[in-house]
Order: sequence, then C-alpha cells, then structure tokens
Amino acid sequence: MIGIILVFVTVAVSSGLMVTLLIRLAHSKSWYDRTSERGVHSGNVPRLGGLGFVPVFAVTALVIMFTLDQVDSFARFALVIAGACAIVVFGVWDDFRPLRPIVKLLIQIGAALCVVASGYVFSYVAFFDESLMMRFPWIGYVITVFWLVGMTNAVNLIDGVDALAGGISFIVALTFAYIFSAHSGVTASVMICIALAGSIAGFLVFNAPLPKARIFMGDGGSQFLGFTLALLPLLEGRNTIATMPILYVAAILAIPIFDTTAAVWRRARDRKPLSSPDRSHIHHKLMNLGLNARKIDAVMLSLQAVVSILVIVSLKLAELPTRWQSLTVLGFAYAVVIAFFTVLHFMNSRRTKGTGESDTDILNAGDTPLPPTERLGQQI
Repeated sequence: MIGIILVFVTVAVSSGLMVTLLIRLAHSKSWYDRTSERGVHSGNVPRLGGLGFVPVFAVTALVIMFTLDQVDSFARFALVIAGACAIVVFGVWDDFRPLRPIVKLLIQIGAALCVVASGYVFSYVAFFDESLMMRFPWIGYVITVFWLVGMTNAVNLIDGVDALAGGISFIVALTFAYIFSAHSGVTASVMICIALAGSIAGFLVFNAPLPKARIFMGDGGSQFLGFTLALLPLLEGRNTIATMPILYVAAILAIPIFDTTAAVWRRARDRKPLSSPDRSHIHHKLMNLGLNARKIDAVMLSLQAVVSILVIVSLKLAELPTRWQSLTVLGFAYAVVIAFFTVLHFMNSRRTKGTGESDTDILNAGDTPLPPTERLGQQI
C-alpha cells in the first residue's frame, strides 16, 4: 500500500509540474484551443495538456515494467508505449494542423498493431466460455485492434467538458487497479494503473471547472487516454484473471462506448461522414437540460462510479461455481447505462420540442456561438 501511495503522489506531482510549465509555454507562444463545431468553451486556453501527463506516465510505466516484470515483458511493453506515443504526437499535430480522418485512422491502427504484435490480445468473451477466440486466434486479434481503435476515438469524443474525459479515465484506471490487485496482488499491471491515475490527477488540478479550466488535454491527450484505457485490461496476463473478458471490460467503459455508438448511428441516419462533428453528444444534451460543467461532471462521474462498482461485484461473483449471478449483475451494469442514455434522450427531446426548435436546430448548430452564460467550463 505504501508503494502504491508513493507512486501515485510522485506521478501526480510530476504531472502537475509538467502541466504548469506547459501552461506558461503555451501562453508565451499563444498556443490556444481553436474553435470547432464540437466545442462548448471560449477564451485563450492552451490545448497541450496531454504533453504534460503523457511523458510522466510513459516513463513511470516503463520503469515499473522494467523493475517488477520480466525482461521480455519490458521489451514488449516498450513497443506498446511507442505506439501510444505516436498517437500523442500526431494528435498534437492534428490540434495545430488538422489531419485527414483516414490518416488519423491509419495511425491508430498502426498503434493497435504494436499492441497485438507484442502479444497483448483478448482471449475470452466471458470467463466461462472456451470461445471462438481459443479455436480461432485471429478473431482475438481483430477484436483487439477494433477495441483499441474504437476506444481511442470514444474517449476523444467525450472530451467536451472540463474534467469529463479526465475524470472518467481516472475512475476507470483506479477500477482496473482494484480488480487486478484483488485477483493477483500488487503486480506491475496494478502499478501502471496507479501511475495512469496519478498522471491524470496532476492534470485535473488545472482542467477542473473550478471556476474554469486553465488547460485542455487536446486530441493528443484524449486519444492517448482512450488507447491506454483500452490497453490496461490486456496487461494482466498471469495468475487468476489472465486477460479480462471483453464483456466485463466493455461494461467498465460503457459510457464512452454508448456515446460513440449513438454518434455513429446519428451520422448513418443523417447520411453524414463518420468524421463529421456535431453537438449531440451526451454532455451537449445535459447542457441543453440546463446543467453547467460542474453538474455534468457530477452526474457523469457518479454514473461511472456506480458502473465500476457493479462490474467489480460481478467479477467477484464470477468466482462462484455457478455463473448466473455474475452475468445478472453484469447485465444490470449495462442496463443502468442504457437506461441513463434512454431517459436523457427523451428528456432532451421534450426540452427541444418545448422550445419549438428541433434537435438539429439546437444540438447541431455547431457554427452558432453559445451565449457566454452557457459555455461549459467557463461558468463561475
């Protein structure tokens, strides 16, 4: 426990110091966030936060893997970190000079292939199945690549409110840390999860809407978080848990998954490119109901905490001889998220009808500036 606390505090302080230096550098160079269709903020706010916490986490994770794991594991993990850092570099490039969607996708696929080539691959759909992935390993490779690329973009899409993506990622990292430690003790995987949580904590000090964010993580930071969170359940390859089944992992990350699924459905319905931006994400709908950044964070982080607890309970029940108890609780975790998204959708629909405007008028008006009192993350 002392080692866990020491790593968390050290990484958090280091991350905070790096972010402080980046804020000063960005202001001196006028590196500010650009206005976009998804944006709900204003003002001169730097967007390089990812360059603050990512190097701290990457170095710490490599040291942890070298110290606590085997040499061959370190070599494999170094390739994974290289892929993750490539996502950050091109994400920062995209913040300054937007890349074509196909280029970003190819970069993400390349990073995902680094993970697969290193041997980190899903093996099970659920704990009790001797599934297709055991008989046909290539299915596991495909699912793993799809999972990594999907989560990289999913976390990027929910990064629309101060501290939302970072806060959810913080809870998810701690959730994986608890699950790994409960099954295998304090392993390298646990310490890597703690290091990620610590690096995020150092950034959140400057990203929370109290009263407003001083820096954003940018595409580089949000894509890195999505990629790394998707990677975490693949790291625990020994002892009793051995590569968490994807059904349980997906439940922990159900919030960004459902938000992204809804976004894909909207674009398909409206016959728009998948890369086209809109303002119909979950945080936009909560804003439309009158919530400010702090309230949105409170709602979404509470939901994430509830889902994480349910999955932890489900994993504990999976140790029983019969598995229906585990699946019941796991199904309830999914049901909670589905119910939240469904209720929010209908509440938002009623809100838009009550104003006499359509969903498109209110939620997709990406080129219409919001009044100053409605800009998320800028309210005091």
